[in-house]
Amino acid sequence: MKTLMNTVKKIAAGCLVLVLVVTAFVYLYHHDQLSKEAALLEHKGKYVEFGGQKLNIYSEGSGPETFVFMPGSGIAAPIYEMKGLYSKFSKESTIAVAERGGYGYSDVLNDHRDIDTIVAQTREALLQSGHQPPYILVPHSLSGLEAIYWAQIYPEEIKAIIALDIGLPHEYANHQWSTADSLMIKSMSLLTKIGFHRLAPSKVYDPEVIHQSFLTESEKNQFKALSFKQMFNDNMAQELLQSTENAQKSMALPPPKQTSVLLLSAYTEENKHSKYTKAQNKSYQAFARQLEHAEVRKLKGKHSIYLYASDEIYELTVDFLTDIKTD
Repeated sequence: MKTLMNTVKKIAAGCLVLVLVVTAFVYLYHHDQLSKEAALLEHKGKYVEFGGQKLNIYSEGSGPETFVFMPGSGIAAPIYEMKGLYSKFSKESTIAVAERGGYGYSDVLNDHRDIDTIVAQTREALLQSGHQPPYILVPHSLSGLEAIYWAQIYPEEIKAIIALDIGLPHEYANHQWSTADSLMIKSMSLLTKIGFHRLAPSKVYDPEVIHQSFLTESEKNQFKALSFKQMFNDNMAQELLQSTENAQKSMALPPPKQTSVLLLSAYTEENKHSKYTKAQNKSYQAFARQLEHAEVRKLKGKHSIYLYASDEIYELTVDFLTDIKTD
């Protein structure tokens, strides 16, 4: 028995040493690659400082309307990933891509990602980069929570919201993260700090961005480099963990009745009749009924709908805003 226990201890010790060696190798490789990839990056946008740390706002185009593009959770390189959509708007309007803390060229900020802080930072960054309200917000996924809360707190600053397959406040408010969920999110963030995401590059960025033609080869390389650098960092993890409390703050306020909202719901052939898709459309319709001017439209494509239906999004937006003006 004693011999067996000694053997088990030796095997366990050997496994531990192996894990430590692999972890050290991955960490060193990851940071060596980050150093090489840094040479590929060409900062685009304007930095705004918050306590010694920087947020980035990218702008292009000119025109009377300012569209603010707000990336969904985990979209590590928004300037590149959303270009296929915002470049259509910048031909006749001003666009700004607001990179939250931990996204794109912005620093990972030392805060807890509460919604008041996020909204305050985005507002200040836009103002300091030369953009004055009112804005037309174009949020995707989780950033819909920020857009709706912004319209609730500062309705005079928001002309309209073009919501790209967003989650609604009640959906996040009713979701409680379990201890296991929290540990998994924190563990994933730790693993990306070490560099284990390098072992599964197909999970780091959306290959659809590479397959399409709206980026140059240089931009595709920068897109990949930023994605490896920012993949599921502390800010991304914390905004998920904070999403329930953030949504509850929104739910405690009246809906933004006077803000015009176009809700674009993504579907694929595989899920168009699923329970989730039906529930989402029902939620969108219920939310729209609380507002004075809102529409719900379905668009064929995956959750990152801006990659699959950019022409349709642009056309629907133009029609929707025209309706606002004529009302």
